[in-house]
Amino acid sequence: MRRKISIIGAGQTGASTAQRIVERGYADVVLTDVVEGLAEGKALDLQESAPIVGFDARVTGATTTPDGRGYEATANSDLVIITSGVPRKPGMSRDELLSINQQVITTVVQAVVQQSPHCIIIMLTNPVDAMTQLAYRVSGFSSNRVVGQAGILDTARYKTFLALELGVSFQDVDAYVLGGHGDTMVPLPDSTYVGGRPLKSLLSADRIQKIIERTRRGGEEIVSYLKTGSAFYAPSAALAEMADAILLDQKRVLPCCAYLEGQYGIRGLYVGVPVKLGASGVEEIIELPLSEDERGALHRSAEAVRALVQAMKL
Repeated sequence: MRRKISIIGAGQTGASTAQRIVERGYADVVLTDVVEGLAEGKALDLQESAPIVGFDARVTGATTTPDGRGYEATANSDLVIITSGVPRKPGMSRDELLSINQQVITTVVQAVVQQSPHCIIIMLTNPVDAMTQLAYRVSGFSSNRVVGQAGILDTARYKTFLALELGVSFQDVDAYVLGGHGDTMVPLPDSTYVGGRPLKSLLSADRIQKIIERTRRGGEEIVSYLKTGSAFYAPSAALAEMADAILLDQKRVLPCCAYLEGQYGIRGLYVGVPVKLGASGVEEIIELPLSEDERGALHRSAEAVRALVQAMKL
């Protein structure tokens, strides 16, 4: 039997994620949204592509309500990906989304847990570090079953800008971005290699810093172009990669928003770090050797996340 994935939120990211996953063929997908008919219409359109693309997975849609009704179609999901919430608008920081999306995510997680008490939850809603912590508290799940997507996207942006700058394959850049998803994220240039060569031997410190700053503003840059939306192609690719790692038990080492219990000197907080992702969700926190500056930057990023968590009174 194919596995079951429910995607909460049928906007650009949710629908793109559904397409990426269903075309892989290993899971049926349920797409939901509070906008009447949106999920059903996108699901049907996507299902009708099956004879052309060549997949046999089923895609269904369901309309839910803001007060948490209508989630029956998601029952017994193996994995639930939450993309719902208010998107960021031009000039709006991720942090400004906090109070609005706190209420949305609380309702969604309660409904998800009622229908799928044994699932693993992947959070995307911004500010994702704080929202993942919220989902963990509301769900009552063990921390390994609640994980956020941020580091994969931030790392992909960092790798993209480096590859474009150096004129090399995107696949030949080995790098990580840690910390919170936002202005305090922590790229690790000291640990970045391009075709086995240290990044600092290929680019000047000034040029590296400019790429780091562009990475930190990656989402904002896209929002400024789109005007009425935010990134969805790369975020959906990152979500699909996480789904693969979990449901196919790939044991991938990926940068994700995970709950730290003393690792990196941080306790009781969701922060972006490398993890081993497999059938149980977060199966191990990978501790990289960090320089003093990198460790200090990670701690400052964690404190920014903690301030948001405290603002939600968690």
